[in-house]
Amino acid sequence: MLIQEKKNSVTQYIDDTFDTIMARDPHQTEFHQAIKLFFRSITPILDQNPIYIEKNMLGQLTEADRIISFRVPWIDDNGSVQVNRGYRVQFNNALGPYKGGMRFHPSVTTSVVKFLGFNQIFKNALTKQPLGGAKGGADFDPKGKSDHEVMRFCQSFMNELHRHIGPDIDIPAGDIGVGAREIGYLFGQYKKLSGAFHAGVMTGKGQTYGGSLGRTEATGYGTIYFTEEMLRENGLSFAGSTVVISGSGNVSIHAMEKAVELGAKVVACSDSDGYIYDENGVDLQTIRELKDKGDERISDYVLFHPSAQYNDTCADIWSIPCDIALPCATENELDGQAASTLIGNGVKAIAEGANMPSTQEAIDLFLEQGILFAPAKAVNAGGVAVSALEMAQNSSRMTWTFDEVDDKLKEIMKDIYQSCTEAASAYAHPNNLVVGANIAGFKRVADAMIAQGIV
Repeated sequence: MLIQEKKNSVTQYIDDTFDTIMARDPHQTEFHQAIKLFFRSITPILDQNPIYIEKNMLGQLTEADRIISFRVPWIDDNGSVQVNRGYRVQFNNALGPYKGGMRFHPSVTTSVVKFLGFNQIFKNALTKQPLGGAKGGADFDPKGKSDHEVMRFCQSFMNELHRHIGPDIDIPAGDIGVGAREIGYLFGQYKKLSGAFHAGVMTGKGQTYGGSLGRTEATGYGTIYFTEEMLRENGLSFAGSTVVISGSGNVSIHAMEKAVELGAKVVACSDSDGYIYDENGVDLQTIRELKDKGDERISDYVLFHPSAQYNDTCADIWSIPCDIALPCATENELDGQAASTLIGNGVKAIAEGANMPSTQEAIDLFLEQGILFAPAKAVNAGGVAVSALEMAQNSSRMTWTFDEVDDKLKEIMKDIYQSCTEAASAYAHPNNLVVGANIAGFKRVADAMIAQGIV
């Protein structure tokens, strides 16, 4: 009876907290989705540790420390003034300075940066690096813009952002739409405004001015290293497996590269227009060349490989039979229908290389059917892990070799997997990596917050 009452009180606490969030921010659907999944999966630790409820830990964690929204005016090549909206959400710094990427994409809203920033708290915690959680960006689309237009936008963006960041305050990095070019322009403007060369203020920098070898590859490689560990623990392997990877950007390309290196055959990848299927295995060099040109689309792949097929509906990529599926494009790209198709075609494992790419319905189906499922908070942590290594190199004025960085990344991803499996088992959900990842990350952050008091 007491156990049932305790469970009821936990459920009531979760429901009340969620209702408060819904009432406060009723239209932030992406944020609601992220916290709903999180709340469901940490119920076991709340059951056993009432102090987290006494301290209203969910209420504290779901309200960002601060949300910064600002105007970003810039002049296009025609001399016209354009205006975008910039964001930085500094969510939690219990473990260290705020850390998280910046996304430049038309879909960026307060809800999007809040869901990304909230998940970043626990992703960073899983790496065991001293990092808090943040995210930012703008509803600016660098696609189709000239270098001069991107530079002017980045400089205007940093004119405001520089007030809120610093090596011991908040360290931004890249994300969708923010690559080496954008980071360079942003860093250059920060340097001008601050009057000092603070290499540690941003990560993902060029190697000529404080960047780390291996940072470009980190998220894609980390995705594969985590998945490799999950497969190995379950008697499976990339060797001889058929793999489908959505997307064809930085994460996808490097995930493809490492999967092929480990003996897999990647047969499909995509962009926002559609996907290509090559039963002989996707030629990675062709994908790289198309992407390097900047204005080419994945559909052009068939011009070089006529035996391949192009489909102009990117969501249909999950209809391709495969052993391993790696959603590496964007949020909510893999829904319940796609999950059912993958399961029906015999998929053995799914690992999320993108942020929140699977809907709740899809995740539930994978877990119900006993399919190996690795959540983004754990799988996608390779990028921020190497960002922390970049920060360490900046602080020590040292440069590590690619192999040194890659070895450290591999060990971090293995450790994240072990932390997830141990937490899942400790709270009576063995093999459920969603529960394991969320509980392991939550416990580390919540315990630090309690130790520091209500501040």
